Amino acid sequence: MKKNKRIGKMLELVMHSIFLVLGLITVGCVLLITVYLVISGIPAIRRIGLVPFLFNKTWASTAATPSFGILPFILTSIYGTAGAILLGVPVGFFTAVYLAKMAKPSVRAIMQSAVSMLSGIPSVVYGLVGMLILGIRRLFNVPDGSSLLAAIIVLSIMILPSIIKVSVTALEAVPKEYEDASLALGATPVETYFRVSVPAAKSGIAAAVVLGVGR
Repeated sequence: MKKNKRIGKMLELVMHSIFLVLGLITVGCVLLITVYLVISGIPAIRRIGLVPFLFNKTWASTAATPSFGILPFILTSIYGTAGAILLGVPVGFFTAVYLAKMAKPSVRAIMQSAVSMLSGIPSVVYGLVGMLILGIRRLFNVPDGSSLLAAIIVLSIMILPSIIKVSVTALEAVPKEYEDASLALGATPVETYFRVSVPAAKSGIAAAVVLGVGR
């Protein structure tokens, strides 16, 4: 028994080290890309000026008097991401709890297949659907479908597969003894799921949100 425990701890340490190294490599790649983009853009920023480049509201690169302001792009990215989080994270979280703890096997199989299909759809297709099919232009009388609301809806749907899949895995990894103890103390199943299982799986759920937003 002691040998098995030692082997288990060693394997856990090895896997932890491997995933830590892989995570650091991923972060390092992102940092390298960022540094490369900044270095490549320094000549243009020097010519335009950092303050006008960051805070000018007009981007007209082909005009007679060019203007290179990226503030609208920055704000749109922030608003779009925040809106997608507000819409997508609660839906993904409650769906994951339902699939992991409450759904019947048949319903769960169908929904998991649907989630897997969503994760396999290219981002370009999501964007096309948002612009042409959502009907935002009809509702709000805008010239085309390229609105911030359409972007938020599309992004919130895009992050659902990552949040649902990883959250379900984290919830299923919670030891059954935790839930049995909660039920034995008189808690209802719903109370057990949200007050015992979810807090025990909070690190996995947080990772799911980060992965979803990263997409």
